[in-house]
Amino acid sequence: MERVNMNLLKHIYPAVALTIVLTVLLGIIYPFVMTGLSELLFKEKARGSLIEREGKVIGSRLIGQPFKGPGYFHSRPSAAGSGYDAAASGATNLGSTSKQLFEEQVRGRAKQLHAENPSVKIPIDLITSSGSGLDPHISPAAAEFQIPRVARERRISEDEVRQLVRKHTEGREFGVLGEPRVNVLELNLALDETSRKVK
Repeated sequence: MERVNMNLLKHIYPAVALTIVLTVLLGIIYPFVMTGLSELLFKEKARGSLIEREGKVIGSRLIGQPFKGPGYFHSRPSAAGSGYDAAASGATNLGSTSKQLFEEQVRGRAKQLHAENPSVKIPIDLITSSGSGLDPHISPAAAEFQIPRVARERRISEDEVRQLVRKHTEGREFGVLGEPRVNVLELNLALDETSRKVK
């Protein structure tokens, strides 16, 4: 019996010691080193790519937010919590055959957008929410769809607005990954700057 206990203890001590060492190494030291390197090498990204105006944080380049006013480009719909809630990131979990998804959400959004721009095909990302519900980008087609409304509300030409959209359109990563996209927050901030200059 004593021999069995000794053999058992011989296996338990190394397992406990290894658990403690790995916890300290991977749970404390590694995160601190990575955080320090991130702060040193990629300071803006490490802090969430926050955008400040007049000393106040107004958003992040990485997290979508709602824009309701007609003079702003609107973000992709969000199903995260009550909308763009980073603590409740996620999709609707409604399948593509769901009547609720199609009838209540997609068709309702399409009807509203069709009234805004009846002669143009509605881009899919303006009527469907993203998987995270926090997508900060829209497609160039979704931005193009909104140009007439934004230009009319801002009392500037569509060409001026279109130039801003082109300027804020990001290409594919490394030229091959993903799709071209427009960051809605950055585009709306540029619009505000343009409107200030026009006034």
